[in-house]
Amino acid sequence: MLPNESDIKPPGQKLVSKLSARTKWLVLAPVGLVLIGYGLCVFSEAGNLKHTGSPTIEWVLLGTYSLILINGGLSLFGQAVYFRVMMDVRRETRRSLRKLETKLASRERNKRSRDRKRKSSTKSN
Repeated sequence: MLPNESDIKPPGQKLVSKLSARTKWLVLAPVGLVLIGYGLCVFSEAGNLKHTGSPTIEWVLLGTYSLILINGGLSLFGQAVYFRVMMDVRRETRRSLRKLETKLASRERNKRSRDRKRKSSTKSN
């Protein structure tokens, strides 16, 4: 029995989808920065080839390759920023929810203690 086309996923997609946002951020940020740096070096080399009089096809292809590297690096770094922001938003949301829960719990405790005091004061009268 053959699987449906919708069930077929690339080999690494299941692995990547199981990774946490922190792991994705830790992998994507340095890889993106390295690609940007390498792309800029290749771009510089393409400019050097242009000014030294190399054949046009050589420096054009090298420049195109460098722009692909730079844009790929920017894309990966942008994804890393997205995962980092997602982590920070989750952390702040959890923190504010915890504060709200403790505030509500303390109000509930105060309310119970006031009710007990009122009941005990009515018994003595």
